[in-house]
Amino acid sequence: MEKKQSVFHTLSALNVKDKVRKKNNLSYVSWSDAWAMLKKLYPTAQRTIYEHEHTGFCYFTDGNTGWVKVGITVENIEHIDMLPIMNFRNQSITVDNITSMDVNKAIQRATVKAIAMHGLGLAVYQGEDLEDVAPPAPKPKPKAEGKEKLTTKGDKWVAAVNYFTKNAQTDIAELFKFVEKSYDLPPRVKAKLKEVHAQAQTNG
Repeated sequence: MEKKQSVFHTLSALNVKDKVRKKNNLSYVSWSDAWAMLKKLYPTAQRTIYEHEHTGFCYFTDGNTGWVKVGITVENIEHIDMLPIMNFRNQSITVDNITSMDVNKAIQRATVKAIAMHGLGLAVYQGEDLEDVAPPAPKPKPKAEGKEKLTTKGDKWVAAVNYFTKNAQTDIAELFKFVEKSYDLPPRVKAKLKEVHAQAQTNG
């Protein structure tokens, strides 16, 4: 007797590539597409939109912002997604600015994510929770415009060595500041000049 596949195994095997859309650099599957695909395979699947027990509203709040709570039940297994009510920049909306349209959009998005927990289109959302904690890309150092890059070869290097040697008692930051008015000093060159300066101080 062939073993029946789990709901997750069945839904995660479905190809949703042609249903994926993009907005604000984020990929998503529309609630109508996700719901249609789910119901074709599991006609008895149900959605629960949870309401606040005191207010009767279909969203919750901590007094500052709000969120919705949506559950999707497939074959007696419920997965719940709790999603912040956000604006078009995916930022939480303060409770005094929440509209019925904002709540409706959050419910539909939470519906899709709750369905994804059952396996349908889950790959679309993998890694999404890392976006807010990923370290920012390092900013490239601005290139020195109109300045010649100083190297450790040639007459200019000899002149720089002499300058740092003769002014061994001057603060090295001041020496660098003066030289950098005319030259771009790469890190390796700076390190070499620091050595020259330190040696001159020792010898002096």
